[in-house]
Amino acid sequence: MVRRAARPAATQHYHLEPYRRDCPACGGRAPVTYHNDRTVATLDGVYRLTLGVRRCGNPACARHRQPYRPEEEGHWALPHGEFGLDVIALVGQLRYREHRSIPEIQQALSARGVPIATRSVTNLLARYEELVALRRGEAPRLRARLAKQEQVIPALDGRQPDVGHEVLWVLRDCLSGAILLARSLLGATEADLVPLLREVADAVVVPIGGVISDGQASVRNAVATALPGVPQQLCQFHYLREAARPAFEADRHAKVALKKEVRGVRPIERALAGREDAEAATIRGYGLAVRSALTDDGHPPLCAAGLRLHDRLATIRASVARVAAKRGACPQSLAGCSGSSTGALRPPPTSGRSSAPPTAGSTRRRTCSPTRTSSRGRRSRRRSRRSSPR
Repeated sequence: MVRRAARPAATQHYHLEPYRRDCPACGGRAPVTYHNDRTVATLDGVYRLTLGVRRCGNPACARHRQPYRPEEEGHWALPHGEFGLDVIALVGQLRYREHRSIPEIQQALSARGVPIATRSVTNLLARYEELVALRRGEAPRLRARLAKQEQVIPALDGRQPDVGHEVLWVLRDCLSGAILLARSLLGATEADLVPLLREVADAVVVPIGGVISDGQASVRNAVATALPGVPQQLCQFHYLREAARPAFEADRHAKVALKKEVRGVRPIERALAGREDAEAATIRGYGLAVRSALTDDGHPPLCAAGLRLHDRLATIRASVARVAAKRGACPQSLAGCSGSSTGALRPPPTSGRSSAPPTAGSTRRRTCSPTRTSSRGRRSRRRSRRSSPR
């Protein structure tokens, strides 16, 4: 059965660039010379990838004019492949674990929203077998590679598995960057992770100098059980995040307090509707600067959002004060004050009456809201009018 319908359009778009901006061979400048577009179908949907390809412009370099593609491209799919690695893994699981036929695999993928032909399923199954054969033949080369090292420092990481779904756990050597073991598990308990660590300890030919992981309790207990006496270090990312948590909470509280002091920008901008003069344009620029400062969250813990907001608001306030000083007005906030240069920022009064004081000789008519009069008062006024002489 062949695919008779066109592949659906991509729902998301990603732009990938190489991590290095220089040539890996000579270290010279390697600019982006052209872009390639790829469409990859995964279990989560169809993605459009725009790849920036760099090439070295040094004629004396061994990699002169050879393409240097983004490293992240291999995370999505194999070279020249239109289906993601997750689709290939699912095809192998359905074939060799659940013993399904090729048409059954094609129906299962179509049910999960992956439009695929039967012939494509056969090709993906061949790619899966090649990857498994490569993984099996990698063990001798990996042992020879690790034999040159005095030790290995594996890093263990994985996601919390969803109910009923397998999650990939990976052990990678931090010194050489080689993948020591990759296994899909249904759980993340100590009993599930201990066999992985023991399998790695038996496979490597050099001692394990330490293990790097996050602070998950099951991972720490598994390391202590499978590798007794081996030191364990918390991942630098998790370590910095936990160390900076008190400062992050205080900075977030400061940002919330600062936001309360600069509310009311939207009514000021609405009051300027219809005005195109220079003063209105300047006030709109200040309002845009305030809203831009409020929406910038920064990148904690290295860049505190509250401190950045304080610095930007202080800069805006100093700028408003300088403008007010040039015009001889009182420096105030963006809400403005009467008679100042920022007075136009304050919205006009909502009532239709003028707020100007009365001039000499003029009278001001008092207006009051109508009030209800009791029936007894109305009857007394009628009797008084009847008894009074005309």
